[in-house]
Amino acid sequence: MIELFIAFGAGLLSFLSPCVLPLIPGYISYISGSSLNELVEKKNINLIPIILFTIGFSIVFIIFGAAATYLGKLLLSNSNELRIFAGVIIIIFSLQILGVINISFLNYEKRIHSEKNIGIFGPVLVGFAFGFGWTPCIGPILGSILALASTEENINRGIILLFSYSMGLAIPFILSGYLLQKFLVVSKNIKTKMNIIVKTGGILLLLTGLLILTNQLQALGFYLLRYMPFLQNLG
Repeated sequence: MIELFIAFGAGLLSFLSPCVLPLIPGYISYISGSSLNELVEKKNINLIPIILFTIGFSIVFIIFGAAATYLGKLLLSNSNELRIFAGVIIIIFSLQILGVINISFLNYEKRIHSEKNIGIFGPVLVGFAFGFGWTPCIGPILGSILALASTEENINRGIILLFSYSMGLAIPFILSGYLLQKFLVVSKNIKTKMNIIVKTGGILLLLTGLLILTNQLQALGFYLLRYMPFLQNLG
């Protein structure tokens, strides 16, 4: 259960990352087929293209999660070593986010754009492109969740974990389209606090990595279930 909250929070952190948040209005405009000014003036924005877009990148991330868990199952006989490896990877990624280390290829991003609107499937395809094209940009965050997925006991758990990550990215994306005017105002304020948001997320990922490395993540989950039993109904 604790893993799902971590994954959702990581998705939210991806949404708030410097290479995603500033581009949200542009993506909403593109997949909606209207200029930003037109969208701001509209009382009701068509959310279907935005939802289809989020479905596109969610499918990509879920496939990544299933693949990571499958590879983890192949290494099940070395599960303890895999857990330690996953913990170390998450710690390295968190230190990258915190700026303690600088691994150059983790700063690389590849943006993929479609040249024209290709109908109802266009937003889904652009979502695919987003999922693949921005993966290097959000790599430390996504990579941490994939490392976590590799330690799951079955593929279904890996899929659910990346679904939770995708929802952390998709829900605020859809809400930003629905409340576009407010989002444009709020996003400007968020940008001034971007460093604090990123550092906080990095610290949380660092703690997650340490818990996995010391095999205490499950213990934390049991502790939370003991004192907040209602969480068990969410699993």
